Amino acid sequence: MSDLFASAPQAPLPERLRPATLDQVVGQSHLLGPGRPLRLAFESGKPHSMIFWGPPGVGKTTLARLTAAAFDCEFIAQSAVFSGVKDIRAAMEQAEQNRSRGRRTILFVDEIHRFNKSQQDALLPYAESGLVTFIGATTENPSFEVNSALLSRAQVYVLKPLSDTELRALIDRALSQALAGLSLAEPAMASLIAYADGDGRRLLNLLEQCESAASAAGVQQIDAEFVSQALTVGARRFDKGGDHFYDQISALHKSVRGSHPDAALYWLTRMLDGGADPRYLSRRIIRMAWEDIGLADPRALQIANDAALTYERLGSPEGELALGQAVIYLAVAAKSNAGYTAFNQARAFIKQDKSREVPAHLRNAPTRLMKELGHGQHYRYAHDEPDAHAAGQSYLPEGMNEPQWYQPVPRGLEIQIADKLAQLRQRDSEAGKS
Repeated sequence: MSDLFASAPQAPLPERLRPATLDQVVGQSHLLGPGRPLRLAFESGKPHSMIFWGPPGVGKTTLARLTAAAFDCEFIAQSAVFSGVKDIRAAMEQAEQNRSRGRRTILFVDEIHRFNKSQQDALLPYAESGLVTFIGATTENPSFEVNSALLSRAQVYVLKPLSDTELRALIDRALSQALAGLSLAEPAMASLIAYADGDGRRLLNLLEQCESAASAAGVQQIDAEFVSQALTVGARRFDKGGDHFYDQISALHKSVRGSHPDAALYWLTRMLDGGADPRYLSRRIIRMAWEDIGLADPRALQIANDAALTYERLGSPEGELALGQAVIYLAVAAKSNAGYTAFNQARAFIKQDKSREVPAHLRNAPTRLMKELGHGQHYRYAHDEPDAHAAGQSYLPEGMNEPQWYQPVPRGLEIQIADKLAQLRQRDSEAGKS
């Protein structure tokens, strides 16, 4: 029986390759290169509270551990997913003991955005007193997820996804240091890099899965076909409620507004591939039609609505084609934000203006008394006038100048709308003079 416990299980590949020095870190050259902010912070010899913000697998935990090593501090790690105020207090007791022995303490809280307000507040007095140097890691925007009081006491460092070149360097390191005897054909390496999607930890886990599958199959040279057969690959980096989500929505909207159909299709299919709710996307597409195209091409509004209805009837994946064709049409359609701008100007005016009376000639007069009070008198029925326009009749409250909020753009149908409005205003002007 003793042979069963003769050797301890091997640590996962990402842990075996975790950098022991700052120079071994792959990526984040904008922070760690010579003269860069985090490199200078390490060289200063003075630890300070910080928050590492970035996607998964880019080195947030590694940098926290290296910080403790660089400043010769005790390292206490907690996960906000599993920890609470009680755990924070226990960590502070440990930090007190460390201080009594002349040792400084770094408290690392992973997924700091998972702490609620009271939990984050519990950290404040200890960070302020200097009992601990606080380091938080988050995949969410700390501006929204971290209390302003805690955020003001920490330097935020933004970490970026690893580039293809950096991921390739990580593979080379793994093959040379931990997976000797295994080789990857160039297409297989390219596939792994694509699957990793900027996540170094994910890349190493995928590589380790390939190594295990190759070992079981007696294969030493791994090609792209073996990779596709050996791996169960999930969706690409995408968070349905976080910054990546809203950044990609923003990119989709701006690609449509910028009349670039290919870019619009890229961001739409990227989000669908990442698991975005097509119903949410259909609502955003309808908004784009109203906000950026408007009356320059009213067909865009109908196509956007029809695409949403088509998806409701067909579902995925068939209904997604309708969304794709809708964003193509919206991207190539004539653009106008005249209606959107006019509506916002009107709302802003109403919020700051007084409550003006409805002019007597525009008031409803369903009773005799109301007619005797002058309601509806002198109103001219437009359909009885030439070209169905009562030239010179006012429709605004008395004393209110013509605001002219709606200014058609010289594109699409609004060219004709502008011409018509100009003619009507000319007739109003002539009727006023007469």
